[in-house]
Amino acid sequence: MPDIEIYTQDWCPYCVRAKRLLDDKGVAYREIVAPGGTAEREEARARSGRSTVPQIFIDGQHIGGCDDLMALDRAGKLDPLLQAA
Repeated sequence: MPDIEIYTQDWCPYCVRAKRLLDDKGVAYREIVAPGGTAEREEARARSGRSTVPQIFIDGQHIGGCDDLMALDRAGKLDPLLQAA
């Protein structure tokens, strides 16, 4: 299984959608709670170049946010990333 990290915020509906998709795919991921103003949020910003959550990484590769994750899934490109070892 690939190493999946997702930076989130508790009240974020996009975070919920992204986690739900990953849950539906049956993959394990590490959730990093990163509310604004925290070191975790700054880490997410430094790694992704983006200030919003969620920010998703698969095996260290920045996938993007929720919309990016959903687009990968619709294009049939997410499952191969999730099956990579």
